[in-house]
Amino acid sequence: MTPEQIASSYNQIAQHWDCPEFDRGNGIQQHERALQFLSGCGKALDVGCGSSGRIIDLLLKHGFEVEGLDISSGMLKRAKQRHPNVRFYQADICTWEFPKSYSFISAWDSIWHVPLNQQLPVLRRICHRLASGGVLIFTTGGVNKPDEVTNPCFGQPLYHAAPGVSALLSTLEQANCACRHLEYDQYPENHVYVIAQRA
Repeated sequence: MTPEQIASSYNQIAQHWDCPEFDRGNGIQQHERALQFLSGCGKALDVGCGSSGRIIDLLLKHGFEVEGLDISSGMLKRAKQRHPNVRFYQADICTWEFPKSYSFISAWDSIWHVPLNQQLPVLRRICHRLASGGVLIFTTGGVNKPDEVTNPCFGQPLYHAAPGVSALLSTLEQANCACRHLEYDQYPENHVYVIAQRA
């Protein structure tokens, strides 16, 4: 699927994250762990921020100046309603020009929608926009070799891809970022989150 097709799918299902059944604690404990590697706050970016606002809420609580990025207009419409004073960008992370560097970047359950051949270049671009000592948290598929799949989600097709754990770790190292934590946090599912820090 292209990024435009991913955006279209999310536009159709954006209301799902408004449901009271949605787990607003999803990923929060992991973000709290990542924030421990920072000595202060600064500018933060939520890549693939979606509509729930839970990660933005957490970062605001910690004193960050937060911005959000998403390709889906439907998700951003809801995000802006929740946080009218936060700056949001509607763009494709594959081609978006970062306006600044950030102390903290979250890409929780988002960049795995990027086309497989763009995943490592996107990860490098994100790493290069971390400030010195900045921290990145992101999720990926815990696979050994590149893999991609398209499955239905609330009746809409959603694409997921992963370049493999070894390739990710090598890319982080090449981008001058150290892996601080890697965990299969939903084992035996292949859901992995990574915390990395720029030198």
